[in-house]
Amino acid sequence: MARLSIGILGLTELFVSTAVHVLFGFYIFSTAVASDLSQVLTDCLKPNVFGLGAKEMEEQRTTKEKVAVLEGSPPPIVLVHGIFGFGKGRLGGLSYFAGAEKKDDRVLVPDLGSLTSIHDRARELFYYLKGGQVDYGEEHSRTFGHSQFGKIYEQGHYPSWNEQHPIHFVGHSAGVQVVRVLQQMLADKAFSGYDTSEDWVMSITSLSGALNGTTRTYYDGMQPECGRSMKPICLLQLCRLGVIVYDWLDIAWFKNYYNFGFDHFQMGWRKTGITGLADLLLGNTGPFASGDWILPDLTLQGSLELNSRLCTFPNTFYFSYATKRTRRIFGLTVPSSILGIHPLLFVRVLQMCQWHFPTNASPPYKGYRDEDWADNDGALNTISMTHPRLPIEHPSLLVVDDSKCHPLQPGIWYYKIIEADHIFFIVNRERAGVQFDLLYDGIFQRCRKHVVRSSTPILPIAH
Repeated sequence: MARLSIGILGLTELFVSTAVHVLFGFYIFSTAVASDLSQVLTDCLKPNVFGLGAKEMEEQRTTKEKVAVLEGSPPPIVLVHGIFGFGKGRLGGLSYFAGAEKKDDRVLVPDLGSLTSIHDRARELFYYLKGGQVDYGEEHSRTFGHSQFGKIYEQGHYPSWNEQHPIHFVGHSAGVQVVRVLQQMLADKAFSGYDTSEDWVMSITSLSGALNGTTRTYYDGMQPECGRSMKPICLLQLCRLGVIVYDWLDIAWFKNYYNFGFDHFQMGWRKTGITGLADLLLGNTGPFASGDWILPDLTLQGSLELNSRLCTFPNTFYFSYATKRTRRIFGLTVPSSILGIHPLLFVRVLQMCQWHFPTNASPPYKGYRDEDWADNDGALNTISMTHPRLPIEHPSLLVVDDSKCHPLQPGIWYYKIIEADHIFFIVNRERAGVQFDLLYDGIFQRCRKHVVRSSTPILPIAH
């Protein structure tokens, strides 16, 4: 009887979580469509002052955006979205970073795969900036069963990018791990034909960054025993089925509007047919079968494996904003408010407060304690967002007063803990209010005024 009650409770939670996520996704999609339709109607009603039709004007504006290229100094600021995110050009005029890119005239917002692996997104980001055809790497592509080559960028968005013309990166959620992997690839000279180095990156700012993984992956359906496979019935399985069908149908208009990023797996019906769809749904082929997608990278085990290959470099400046929506009451960690937490995240905040790693599974690392991972923002644990900790702790400094940190030193993770949930500073500008401007103005001002690289080379730190 007890087992039946637990099963019913689990199915109820799955139904509620699915409904909330679907409704939120529909809200975002419909908002983007409504904004585009409103823009089209506005353009049609505008006086034709210059003798150009509204359609022609829109086409010229869109073309100009697509070929926008930055050169010279100061270094551009590149905003990298997280899971289920999107860059400029997707979802119409909707902005993932809620318009923060308008605060500076040298900002780029790349569109990367929203569910693809950290590795694949890092490769895409490099070619988005330098130009050329995305090369995922021969060995990696063969191991995970997808095409080695992907999208072609005829014109890079910052083709002069090199050690003399470095870049500031700001990554939200999983986006910061994409940047860290990219920097490691630059240090390892992993891009054929390019003499790269870690000093191509001037600074990395983590905004609610998934630096050490999250226990939410287990609530959504990843197996805590291994951190790689999924439970038979869970939210992620429903997501997997939806993504497969979406990509198999391969409807051009929808994929131009929003793309999960699995084009290099060639899952469309023209390539796979009905039998291919069956294999994808049964988990025999595709990214979910091979594990080359984002969720395995965000488990504690996956992040530990990823971090074991990543360095904090001595000439790069690092900053982190860790968010939390919890507090301690009588020794218990509970949500800090009801109204202050987005409906999409409230249930997960409550669940993550109560997380306990299964007793029949090996702890993800030596010294693991459940209570360390209780504070969270509904998507990530606060302990994960401050600075890289696993498998070794990187140099860090808690910031209380910004003015006392100057002059800033490279090779150290400066971090703040702020009261906010995981999506407080993205998508909806009005929701964050004045805090939105305070946060992004501080980030942009620091990149422009306070991050100064010494002309004297610093010797690498042994890891």
